Amino acid sequence: QLHLAESGGGLVQPGGSLRLACVASGFTLGIGWFRQAPGKEREGVSCINSSGGPPKYVDSVKGRFLVSREHAKNTVYLQMDRLKPEDTGVYYCVSLGLCGDNWTGGPFGNWGQGTQVTVSS
Repeated sequence: QLHLAESGGGLVQPGGSLRLACVASGFTLGIGWFRQAPGKEREGVSCINSSGGPPKYVDSVKGRFLVSREHAKNTVYLQMDRLKPEDTGVYYCVSLGLCGDNWTGGPFGNWGQGTQVTVSS
């Protein structure tokens, strides 16, 4: 069974940066990143395909976040710059069949356990 593990979360001041990593135990066609803030629904942040093509980003992170993939390590990174308090939440990665236009609707494979990101002064 495919296993995903996130890392790289932490506490950072507004304007700071973090890099999250999602390590998969095997090959995945696509990887998505979601986040969930307290009291809010889970929100799709970004996704990327193994085969290439343009990644997807939610509008609120465009120009600040960058998703990338290192095939040799079965790892997907989410570089988060110019962080804002509203970026606070638990960030999850999930395996996808395809990172397409409607990727946030699924279907989804396995989820990671999540990593906490807190943006606060």
